[in-house]
Amino acid sequence: MSDRVDQHCILDVKKTGRTVKITVDDKEIEAYEGEPILSALLASGIKINRYTVKKHEPRGLFCGIGQCSDCSMVVDGKANVRTCITPVKEGMVIKTQDGLK
Repeated sequence: MSDRVDQHCILDVKKTGRTVKITVDDKEIEAYEGEPILSALLASGIKINRYTVKKHEPRGLFCGIGQCSDCSMVVDGKANVRTCITPVKEGMVIKTQDGLK
């Protein structure tokens, strides 16, 4: 895994857990089991998590503590999952969210 996020003021980006594969918008990426999904996404260069309802504007990391909805994505078929506080599990399927579901 290259271009790994080494430090972040909010997200826990320690390299812990075993390396697993997750699928993001039909692309397989590597992540560390147990790390926040958002950390794995940022490490893979993925910065957009969802698009707003009215203006279709991109959103991504904002608060990093699960209080806003900017990092919400569809995870294993469930919409509005806050990726900053949801841990990675082997085989997760994650999709960019369009609006609020």
